[in-house]
Amino acid sequence: MTETMWVFGYGSLIWNPEFPVAEARVARLQGWRRSFCMRSIHHRGSEAAPGLVLALDAAEGHHCNGVTFRVEPGAEADTLALLRERELISSAYLEARVRADWPGGGGCDALVYVIDPEHWQYCGGVDLEEQAQIIARAVGGRGLNRDYLWSTAAHLAELGISDPELEWLASRVRALTL
Repeated sequence: MTETMWVFGYGSLIWNPEFPVAEARVARLQGWRRSFCMRSIHHRGSEAAPGLVLALDAAEGHHCNGVTFRVEPGAEADTLALLRERELISSAYLEARVRADWPGGGGCDALVYVIDPEHWQYCGGVDLEEQAQIIARAVGGRGLNRDYLWSTAAHLAELGISDPELEWLASRVRALTL
């Protein structure tokens, strides 16, 4: 019998998991913070003009609300291979297993990709205005950086998940580009 596989999504996995999902539940990770702290040279930027993508940055006293996805039984191996191809494209993410807590009690151990703060693509500490300027102009293999931001912000809002920094960035990038 294969063990149940859960995956925690905090960015584009929320709106584009690309694997068969049996169940999705809002969840919280303690000790992590969602931020645009990774330079994107593939999906939302290029080597010449990097974009920014979300990553989980270890942050004591913080939490990140996102979604846990239970992978359709029988699809675990294919899902793991797909996620590794998608998320480990440049080795800036580390694969981890974390405890995700569900509202009202309970939770699961989930697979998640977190930033390696020693990797050259890590750029924690960039102020929000500079992030907005980068996101407004960057484009990569999966499209415009701003579309990634807007899709993530919209889906978090649909789920009732508040992220004030992301909301500010979405508004600021709209002002810069529309």
